[in-house]
Amino acid sequence: MSRGGKDKDSEDPERRCIVTGDVGPKTGLVRFVLGPDGMIYPDLAEKLPGRGIWVTSDRDVLEKAVAKGLFARAARSQVKLPEDLCKIVEQGLAQRVVELVSLSRKTGHAVCGFEKVKGWLADGKAKVLFQASDGSDRGKGKLWTPPGGRWFGCLTASEMGLAFGRDHAIHGALAAGGLTPRVIREAARLAGLRKQDGGDTAMKDTKTA
Repeated sequence: MSRGGKDKDSEDPERRCIVTGDVGPKTGLVRFVLGPDGMIYPDLAEKLPGRGIWVTSDRDVLEKAVAKGLFARAARSQVKLPEDLCKIVEQGLAQRVVELVSLSRKTGHAVCGFEKVKGWLADGKAKVLFQASDGSDRGKGKLWTPPGGRWFGCLTASEMGLAFGRDHAIHGALAAGGLTPRVIREAARLAGLRKQDGGDTAMKDTKTA
């Protein structure tokens, strides 16, 4: 699996980014649709009717799509864009990650807290390590990315707290199976918007694909 959250061997349908022109699995892109009112809407769940307009889930790329009028070119018509489209997409993706992690916790596929997470890592149970973007680097450096798994630092401590039913959380882990593949996909897209995937941890050299 690549650091962008894309399984190179998957049969995920491919789409072309309207900004970069690159063709790749949908897992690394965000879908937008043109509404009947002429407004461009982000379709994070990819369920809205209409022809999809796809943009790589990267803040710089999305900002370029807005600045260069590329949505109108892709839609072949005049369009309206909501104010601060990047922020709307970012907040929507963050909400999706929080909700999926919360559901994973309720099914026993996720834990939080330094000792519990360390135990899952030591036992080889953890597939994904989450660490709050605003947590202490010293504390985060004491844990490691699961071999063959993923590390994410795209949620704040308060957002992780929402996911785990507490005020805040710094460390979280997800086991394989359940909703974990979906969490990885959404977290990878969010990391691209927040430019935080591959952020600093003491064990960053262990972040394997």
